[in-house]
Amino acid sequence: MKPKENMNLSTIEDESSSNQIVHKPEEIDWEMLDKTKFFFLGAGLFSGVSATLYPVVVLKTRQQVSSSHLSSFKTAFPILRFEGLRGLYRGFGTSLIGTIPARALYMTALEITKSNVGNSTVKLGFSESAAATIANATAGLTASLAAQLVWTPIDVVSQRLMVQGNDYSKFKFSSSVNSCKYMNGIDAFRKILRTDGPRGLYRGFGISVMTYAPSNAVWWASYSVSQRLVWGGIGSYVYRKDDDSNENGCAIALRPDSRTVMAVQGVSAAMAGGVSALVTMPLDTIKTRLQVFDNSDDNNGRKGPTVGQTVRNLVREGGWMAFYRGLGPRWASMSMSATTMITTYELLKRLSTKNQEDLIQ
Repeated sequence: MKPKENMNLSTIEDESSSNQIVHKPEEIDWEMLDKTKFFFLGAGLFSGVSATLYPVVVLKTRQQVSSSHLSSFKTAFPILRFEGLRGLYRGFGTSLIGTIPARALYMTALEITKSNVGNSTVKLGFSESAAATIANATAGLTASLAAQLVWTPIDVVSQRLMVQGNDYSKFKFSSSVNSCKYMNGIDAFRKILRTDGPRGLYRGFGISVMTYAPSNAVWWASYSVSQRLVWGGIGSYVYRKDDDSNENGCAIALRPDSRTVMAVQGVSAAMAGGVSALVTMPLDTIKTRLQVFDNSDDNNGRKGPTVGQTVRNLVREGGWMAFYRGLGPRWASMSMSATTMITTYELLKRLSTKNQEDLIQ
């Protein structure tokens, strides 16, 4: 495939048959977007998605800081019983406030990097499929690094709020869990800043980058590959189905409707999200504990535990399987989040395109 000036992934041809062509919708790059509409609609759409998925994040966080293994049901039931539905939304206001600028920074870095790297790799002679994979991986890595500058302090504050109100029986946290009580996100922000300084708000930043940056790179690369595999599978199925009626050997052109496009995007996202959750789970558990726990052995609890101490505590509490506490909710959260986020994101891009009539429906 010859390099082109602009990366265009709107057509996929199955290499197993020259008679089979799948026409995808046109790839929408950064230059095609109305930026005002993109950020305004994005704030509303992603706030709704975050609100829907937030209870699963709370369950995952509480399981990770528990000193014993509890199922998702045993974690959720006492929360609902003693704290009500509000318990599943502790820290949501803080999380939402931080999500909007973090998401805007993420999307900007993602689209600019993907567009520039995609065009550059095609010009260097890479095939469009290879260029798309490289561009997506690089964009995911860059976007995650940019977003963590905003997201880490929000993550620290919201997770401290998530684990409050848990002095009822059967749900026991590790003895290192932060015991300070916060009225709200602003109160938590002030107290963390007063006791630990700015460094306290960036506790776990390094391991957050180690967790999310490679995860995002793998996810976006996997998403690109998964899409091509799924589209290729659909094309092969249609070709085999119509093979008997295609006596003249004419090319079969498949132009999927919007529902098929969304289904393919959702399946591809879920596949990539599930793998990412499994691979990065141990790092996420360590990150959560670093951000939530205090170390009572140093400076009256003001200095947080190190990565080494956190690893040793987890192994002591439940062996290596302790690193996978909360895997169920995290797997579900990442798969559902990936599916809803990517379909919402692709919809957002189409709604924000400057010239709607130019899009292939």
